[in-house]
Amino acid sequence: MRLLLTWLINAAALMALPFLMDSVQITNVSTAFIAALVLGLVNTLIRPVLVVLTLPVTLVSMGLFILVINALLFWLVAHWIEGFEVAGFWSAFVAAILYSIISWALSTLLLSDKDGNS
Repeated sequence: MRLLLTWLINAAALMALPFLMDSVQITNVSTAFIAALVLGLVNTLIRPVLVVLTLPVTLVSMGLFILVINALLFWLVAHWIEGFEVAGFWSAFVAAILYSIISWALSTLLLSDKDGNS
């Protein structure tokens, strides 16, 4: 049940992005659900491999290169999903950061247990 709620939260975070940025477009709710699912799979399967492969660059940049990896994966998913469009790399960079912040905030509000833990 928690996984389903996380998926709904991520889809809601994606739906909020076009209201915050003109350079991100999502045509409908079903596109947001599909994009949230694909983003989750990409972040689970591909992102760890990229983080390991780019570890020297990440260490030299003190971890900031992970933001670039997140932006590239966000942009890649936008190219794969019909109806989910991002204008360019820098739009994907800002959108990935906003998506993470919105998703984190909603998860903190909605997924905390009775003791206040996430």
